[in-house]
Amino acid sequence: MKIVFISDTHNQHRKVTLPLGDVLVHAGDVSGRGSKEEVQDFLHWFSEQPFKYKIFIAGNHDFFIQDHPAEFRAMLPSNVIYLQDEMTEIEGVKIWGSPWTPEYMNWAFMKAHGKEIEEKWDMIPDDIDVLLTHGPMVGVLDQIFSGLSVGCAALSTAVQRINPKYFLFGHIHESYGRQQSGATHFINGAVLNENYELSNDPVVIDFL
Repeated sequence: MKIVFISDTHNQHRKVTLPLGDVLVHAGDVSGRGSKEEVQDFLHWFSEQPFKYKIFIAGNHDFFIQDHPAEFRAMLPSNVIYLQDEMTEIEGVKIWGSPWTPEYMNWAFMKAHGKEIEEKWDMIPDDIDVLLTHGPMVGVLDQIFSGLSVGCAALSTAVQRINPKYFLFGHIHESYGRQQSGATHFINGAVLNENYELSNDPVVIDFL
């Protein structure tokens, strides 16, 4: 199975050149200001991409998805899978998706550090193959331009418990890339840099 992974397109999805693959995965921030029109445009584009499976989660810019969940769900194309604290299984591969990040200012899909966000990570089953969240855990591909590490500490605990084959995320544009620790491949798929310029390629994963 070939997975093509992107994140943080922020309305620039039509500029992204996607390689061929079986599964297209997007880790959130599909929009810029989170309007209904922006989300609609993304869904139209996403549904048209020539992949057998198309999966995405929301990010902290995607206010319409957070604020109007029923209306958003009604808009979802039949060939698109949206995950919000839930799992999908694709040809035997278990993927769990969650949009939450630690609280910072007044963005969408944020929970306070500590118990509030831990409750979201406690929902993740132990036996998943791919963990898909909008933001990183602390210490891995989570540094902003100043060098400060801004990932979620509680998510680190969950990742250690789950030990997924792949952990896919975005959010921190400056830390695009991939890293392996133990059995887990960590991939930050943010295609825009810190200046919101399209500068990074989609990541291709050959899932064996």
